[in-house]
Amino acid sequence: MRVGLIGYPVRHSVSPNFQQAAFDALGIDATYELWETPFDRLPGVVASLREPDCLGANVTIPHKQAVLALVDWIDPTAAAVGAVNTIVRESGGRLLGYNTDVEGFVRAVEYDGHLDLSGRRVVMLGSGGAARAVSAAVVGRRATDLVVAARHPDRADDLLRDLSQRGFTDASDIGRVTYLDNRDGALERAVRECDLLVNATPVGMARHAARSDDPSAGPVHSDPAPTLLVRPEWLTPRTLVCDLVYNPPVTPLLRAARARRARVLNGLPMLVYQGALAFERWTSRPAPVDLMRRAAMEALYD
Repeated sequence: MRVGLIGYPVRHSVSPNFQQAAFDALGIDATYELWETPFDRLPGVVASLREPDCLGANVTIPHKQAVLALVDWIDPTAAAVGAVNTIVRESGGRLLGYNTDVEGFVRAVEYDGHLDLSGRRVVMLGSGGAARAVSAAVVGRRATDLVVAARHPDRADDLLRDLSQRGFTDASDIGRVTYLDNRDGALERAVRECDLLVNATPVGMARHAARSDDPSAGPVHSDPAPTLLVRPEWLTPRTLVCDLVYNPPVTPLLRAARARRARVLNGLPMLVYQGALAFERWTSRPAPVDLMRRAAMEALYD
């Protein structure tokens, strides 16, 4: 059997390392592959998941929203978020779309970041598929304030409106939108006052960076020192700074946060938790989460 990661780019991913370790540990005859998929190839790659030798796939940047139209059924969380990150093939070739990012993010922040999201003030950078999952998690755990900072605030407005219309009724009440360029000082004020700052853009990713938080933006080679989306002096020790980028393990944002004595969390815990939830969807077996985490860390640090 085969299963893989659909995205562009995906060469940096450690998902094969920890997913394959889980398959092998449980004696499941499956191979986890990387499927580099430009937009023009996406329909064909998703259609190939219907073959009998396929368990399904993970989906990453920039395809989490585009695959909504290519699967046969979408679970309520994925529908509410408007993004799919896990596809499961049913017998007969029917494709089911799920979103495990929401619960993966909650577990990462609460278990590894030791921060209860309830009653917290949150600032999120970005408005793409990952940002939609983070927003849903934050609203669902009853944060009191969510500021979404984006290069194109109309997309952030769409994000909050979609969440409100799809059942996350608090999204329009607690959500606010501002510009990433801090043109009116609103982003600086929000960051200085927040309990949790989340980078939900690919900025800082090893070997690649996004041209913008536009999910349709293609990859470009990153600078040796990518521009930070927030200024280091805005960060305070009271804030947990979470960067969904996990490669490199310490991004420029996290390095700046450490220098300011803020607590930090990279994207690896969320990656492992969402991957473990996907593994359970594909196999109907409990995922060996600790083993998967060790395999992911070995792949990153070796």
